[in-house]
Amino acid sequence: MSTMLTTPEEISGARLITLRGALKLELLGMKRRGRSAYSIIKEEFGLKGNKQKVYDQFDLIVKDITGENDNV
Repeated sequence: MSTMLTTPEEISGARLITLRGALKLELLGMKRRGRSAYSIIKEEFGLKGNKQKVYDQFDLIVKDITGENDNV
């Protein structure tokens, strides 16, 4: 089953979820070429702290914006 993202809001939400996943992988030690998700998130959202603190803050932002629920 595939999902089509057709509105700018859906695309933006998918990007946030992807950035959150990339930051989680960086926390586990995975590296990427180019800019890190950590640096992108810090710049775009003005967050401060180490990777874990930024992840925790960003996770709350993503859940608030996308309406994700922990019980899903």
